[in-house]
Amino acid sequence: MSILVVGSVAYDSVTTAQGSRQDALGGSATYFAISGSNFAKVGIVAVVGDDFRPEDMELLKSHYVDTSGLETSRGKTFQWAGEYSPEDVNSRQTLDTQLNVFADFEPELTQEHRKQPYLFLANIDPELQLKVLGQMDERPRLVAADTMNFWIDGKRDALTEVVKAVDVLFMDEHETRMFATPHIDSANTVKAARYILSLGPRMVIVKRGEHGVIQFTEDSIFVAPAYPLESVVDPTGAGDSFAGGFMGYLAATGDLSPSAFRRATVLGSVMGSFAVERFSVERLRSLTRPDLTNRFHEFTKLSQFDGLKDDETLPWREDAGTGK
Repeated sequence: MSILVVGSVAYDSVTTAQGSRQDALGGSATYFAISGSNFAKVGIVAVVGDDFRPEDMELLKSHYVDTSGLETSRGKTFQWAGEYSPEDVNSRQTLDTQLNVFADFEPELTQEHRKQPYLFLANIDPELQLKVLGQMDERPRLVAADTMNFWIDGKRDALTEVVKAVDVLFMDEHETRMFATPHIDSANTVKAARYILSLGPRMVIVKRGEHGVIQFTEDSIFVAPAYPLESVVDPTGAGDSFAGGFMGYLAATGDLSPSAFRRATVLGSVMGSFAVERFSVERLRSLTRPDLTNRFHEFTKLSQFDGLKDDETLPWREDAGTGK
């Protein structure tokens, strides 16, 4: 089955402790599409300028991404520049943002797009996310969305409507608490996720950078670790690569059971771990099936242990708790 992603295609200038890249291919829809295309057909709806490089278009097509919804407008492609802290890869400073043609982006879906069973609303204006959802012929089998603190601050009402309308919501830990804090008495991630679930989504996935992710549903919590890497080169596309792997697995299998969602979460973590190993999409573009399979097995081993048998208990000192 196919996935439709609506988001940004951009040129990023990134500086990290490992070096820098100028005008490298980026954007939420780009990372998602390349990641997810390893598992399912992906169609992209976005806008680029007339400066968009032919080789970047060919890269998308070489991954069999449907680019019929990638509009070219007169002007420059969306550009972003940022610098990551050498001490903390989760901390970054935005140095420059030039929306360019993205400032007037109004996604219009084709008849084919409107029929797709899986929809990912990448990090764009929540009003646009709602417009996209309203253009679908019928509600997709699964709708997921990502957002950021900028929209929580500036368009909370529209974002709340998005949250109510989706099945799966992606937020980082700070954003989760930030969104829920006016409605709960504690900036606690679990309480914040529970509040968000009460609005309508069946699942909230809280991204925690190098600490992995937490998947919340109404009746369960699942924690997936981050893959321990000796060197993180560029964290920029980790979250969208995660979402691509997550949605890609679900679309490829058609399985939306609790166990499938957990496996999709681990596969998402696998894709995120590859994305950060090099700048831009350099690592994602060279992935092989053995690469994915081997790392998925390694993820399985990270937290694998022998649980208690039905008739087994943990050791306990007889005088424990007695103060003796």
